[in-house]
Amino acid sequence: MTRNIDKQMIKSHIIEEHPRNEGIPFDLGVIEGIKINKSAVDRRANTLVGRRTVKKEWQAAWLLKAITCMDLTTLSGDDTRSNVVRLCAKARNPVRKDLLIAMGMENQGITTGAVCVYHNLIPFAKQALEGSNIPIAAVSTGFPAGQIELEDKLREIRKSVAAGATEIDIVVSRALVIQSKWEELYHEIKACREACGDAHLKTILATGEIPTFSKVAQASMVAMMAGSDFIKTSTGKEPVNATLPVSLVMLRMIRQYLEMTGYKVGFKPAGGIAKAKDAIAWLILMKEELGDEWLQPNLFRFGASSLLGDIERQLEHFVTGRYSAAHRHPTA
Repeated sequence: MTRNIDKQMIKSHIIEEHPRNEGIPFDLGVIEGIKINKSAVDRRANTLVGRRTVKKEWQAAWLLKAITCMDLTTLSGDDTRSNVVRLCAKARNPVRKDLLIAMGMENQGITTGAVCVYHNLIPFAKQALEGSNIPIAAVSTGFPAGQIELEDKLREIRKSVAAGATEIDIVVSRALVIQSKWEELYHEIKACREACGDAHLKTILATGEIPTFSKVAQASMVAMMAGSDFIKTSTGKEPVNATLPVSLVMLRMIRQYLEMTGYKVGFKPAGGIAKAKDAIAWLILMKEELGDEWLQPNLFRFGASSLLGDIERQLEHFVTGRYSAAHRHPTA
């Protein structure tokens, strides 16, 4: 059965370039002026799952878009070279060819947005992705706790960049956030940005370990002031990871920073996003809060591992009208 999708809805290969965020001088007045109304945030977030939905070919197109914005990730203690090689093969071909043909999307060059691995596995990912344009992201700075000295953090970053990582996901020192040591946090992230060189810096706030929305917002602003290319919700290792309310808070800070500086900063929710319907909720949030430009992998990523399998299962249902067993769509 052929179920064609409007290719203009995907535009997976069209990325509008924008000037990289160079950061701005630290301004404590801006940080201390940030206050968040939790009740208002919760009300706005609830509208995303209660009143908005997409169906049929529109849903399939949004799910394909989600794949192109996905950091396909493996961050397990038992990761091996073979795990990473399989993950990279899936990143190159994230959807079964027969499904793409049925949707008229076989020539659209759909891949995931990046592959994310530990530092020691970068060489295997680099070899497996050779000839593709898929970025390699590496977690760094004592991931996931971040409880190491700054010099060790900077050394990790430099080694990952030298090994071939083009994106570095760092974790902030949560103690600095909890204690409101904003200037110290600024200088730490700025040093990490300098250590990255040409590699893009994605700053993980670990929001599940930050006590209030106001502190999440303040930490987001500090990270952007220091030159972060992306701000990211979670490591995926906290008890609470990405949620729509905390994402909304961070997106409003991205909007405020854009208005202040003209710089566009990307956003990455990570941890706990495992279902296709969840991916659509985040895409709707991005579209409504920041616009269509943020529906591209240079400004939006999902941190995900199991999400891809559920999306592919939903795409098969779109093509055939039947739900298949999950094992027919292995992540890697």
